[in-house]
Amino acid sequence: MRDEESLVRRAQARDAEAFDQLYEAHFEKVYRYVAMRLGNEMEAEDVTQEVFLKALSSISSFRWKGVPFLAWLYRIARNHVIDHYRKKPKTPPVSINNLQVSEEGNPVEIAEQKSEFERIMKAARKLTEAQREVIALRFVSDLSISETAQVMKRSEGAVKALQHSALSALRRVMASNAI
Repeated sequence: MRDEESLVRRAQARDAEAFDQLYEAHFEKVYRYVAMRLGNEMEAEDVTQEVFLKALSSISSFRWKGVPFLAWLYRIARNHVIDHYRKKPKTPPVSINNLQVSEEGNPVEIAEQKSEFERIMKAARKLTEAQREVIALRFVSDLSISETAQVMKRSEGAVKALQHSALSALRRVMASNAI
């Protein structure tokens, strides 16, 4: 945490190398979150780049208040995803082919992983926006309950309840084969 705080302070002083290190450390997590929310790799790449451009232009406004830098990035990402949906016509998202699926190993296992991931993505589209968000933050981005609560501006209890209802709904959708 101290190293990251030092990097942020350097980036706030316009040290490009420090911001590059923050970018490298957090890009993949932010991208996975955005991709889970959008369901389209190309759009997720574009939105993720917008997130880091916004972070670069407004890093001077970041303050250490017990909230990790990554939570601040997720807040920016969340806002960009919402803006993306507002601007976009209502069309179904395109399937993601390789998000978080290893390309190493047995080709049959890789194909099965991709198939299962696509099945989960289709099922997740039937959840509410808040349910998709809590699943993306908790399981795709691997945030704690506390960090998720900070990003979503909800209490930890509300996040736990939302997570429970999201997982229950996801199980029901997947069990019903309605995907």
